[in-house]
Amino acid sequence: MSAAEHHEGHCLCGAVTVKVNGPLGDISACHCEMCTRWSGSVQMGAEVDRDRVEIAGPVGTYQSSEFAERAWCQACGSAVWFKDTVGENEHVFELAPGLFDGFGGARLERVVYCDSAAGGVRLAGDLDRMTKAEYEAQFPFVEDSA
Repeated sequence: MSAAEHHEGHCLCGAVTVKVNGPLGDISACHCEMCTRWSGSVQMGAEVDRDRVEIAGPVGTYQSSEFAERAWCQACGSAVWFKDTVGENEHVFELAPGLFDGFGGARLERVVYCDSAAGGVRLAGDLDRMTKAEYEAQFPFVEDSA
């Protein structure tokens, strides 16, 4: 992908627009309980440095844990981002890939909490996979309530 690359996306109703200067990062998928409840299935996000992103429109946010927030369009409810609010990844948005036609060319590369996926839901392919224990040993997490 070229450095001059530019992506424009929007939510379901078009009220929230997103512009990204440069490429979208790899897509990560998460099967943790919080992401599953938020998304209704597996949560996906394309990583992009915040300084390369412009977002306009009625965005609502929810501090979903002591270290992260989630955002959505206040008009239609479409997911917009997940991001850490503290720590080494505070500068990164995990933008909802569906905001961009064809996911902006980004590819699914990583699945976390792979061993927590609901029965019958397994993302196929040669992907980097982290179990719950592996992820929680390396990154902050929220205890599952189950």
